[in-house]
Amino acid sequence: MHRRIIAPGALAAASLMLAIPASAASWSPGAPGIGDPYYPAYGNGGYDVSHYDLRLKYQPSTDELEGTATILATTTQDLSSFDLDFLLDVSEVRVNGTKASVTTSGQHELVVTPKTPLAKGTPVTVVVRYSGVPSTKSAYGFNTWHRTPDGAVAADEPEAAWWWYPSNDHPLDKATYDVSVAVPDGTQAISNGTLQSTSSQRGWTRYNWRENKPQATYLTTLALGKFDITTSTSEGGVPVVNAYSKDLGDNDGAARASVERTGELVDWLSGYFGPYPFSSAGGYVPNTTTGYALETQTRVYYSPKQFANGSNSSVVVHELAHQWYGDSVSLKGWKDIWINEGFARYAQWLWSEHESEGTTQELADYVYASHPADDAFWTVEPGDPGPDNQFDIAVYDRGALAIQALRNEIGDDAFFAILKGWPREHAYGNASVADFRAYAERVSGKSLSALFDAWLFQPTKPAGPAAKAASIAGSAVPVQPKSWKKIAATNNVH
Repeated sequence: MHRRIIAPGALAAASLMLAIPASAASWSPGAPGIGDPYYPAYGNGGYDVSHYDLRLKYQPSTDELEGTATILATTTQDLSSFDLDFLLDVSEVRVNGTKASVTTSGQHELVVTPKTPLAKGTPVTVVVRYSGVPSTKSAYGFNTWHRTPDGAVAADEPEAAWWWYPSNDHPLDKATYDVSVAVPDGTQAISNGTLQSTSSQRGWTRYNWRENKPQATYLTTLALGKFDITTSTSEGGVPVVNAYSKDLGDNDGAARASVERTGELVDWLSGYFGPYPFSSAGGYVPNTTTGYALETQTRVYYSPKQFANGSNSSVVVHELAHQWYGDSVSLKGWKDIWINEGFARYAQWLWSEHESEGTTQELADYVYASHPADDAFWTVEPGDPGPDNQFDIAVYDRGALAIQALRNEIGDDAFFAILKGWPREHAYGNASVADFRAYAERVSGKSLSALFDAWLFQPTKPAGPAAKAASIAGSAVPVQPKSWKKIAATNNVH
């Protein structure tokens, strides 16, 4: 028997050859989009991110942002290059410690070519050094970095990350976050999750925030300015952090009277949706001219305009409901937006019932009768509305009608079991409308294809949202529930 002696260097070379695919043809660039038909250029292919570490420095007077993003990911194919979604100026990119070449493509694509190709299944550390003035950048004709009198805010949907950190910008690729921001003393930095620590040195204060549960990129937020910050703990034990710009003016009282109820409302929603899924809750109200609210994870963004007519607990309920429906369980594709908005709107209806201002059935009857058969409202299909109608009012109101129809079809026991079971079944993951229908059929034991088709996928007015509403089809609009004006006032929400 003959033994072959292999030198250590040759053994290392042989191991390396085994790690590299035999054919160079297997190397290919990652796709510049993740595959969402609504937004083909959003997200990227070829890798999956597990964590973002963002170390930033921001100057409010000039809107200048400097940053180093460290991205931990794993390749999902043999990669010769890959894209990041980003708009600011990049000075250096390193892949696994080695400098990589960088080019730009399209409106927001940063193309990274590592010195050595990356085999499928390889852990990758990407470090991006960058700087710029976010408010000067736009893509597809808009900007989602909002300047305020004393700083700025990053909060928008379906995208916002490009303006302040490089990412795989699609909800399918969720990750955990550390966001560390240095700002001049007297200015504050607010982000998602829990404030881990602060420190001050040479006129600058650094805030270190951590979100330890998977988070979609568009749900990541950053608020920079002068805030009054309140902290508390809900009766159910959830830490709450709220913040208000110090120059909100006349809207300040109404904003506080609404957002300070966050702990109470988190506990109330937990009764319907199950335990709160994150380590903290809260919201912030910056001095912006925007008109919408957004369910940024654990730290909801509210425009001051949401409180222009007085306190508005309904909008707080809507955005907090998203923490279960939209944040913990995120959509697979943007066509699945009904799961986010239909259930957040239905939570407002449940709150109306709790406040004795109109039951969910009365609200369903009112909405149903308010839109005649030839109303364009019925031409929007909430189950796949298209990118132009993604945030149309029908996705919210017709979407909530579908939920009431489901409730009446399967009965309260199965319905409320689904409300709690769905966030538990898909916690911290992604799911589609088709997944929800399959789950509802499994829990209820009923075939629901006809109901889902009529309410979510047909451009016509169904026969009726429920037994009671069916009897009033074609009749005069029912008496308007007391809560309707409050709910209608929150239409510019996400």
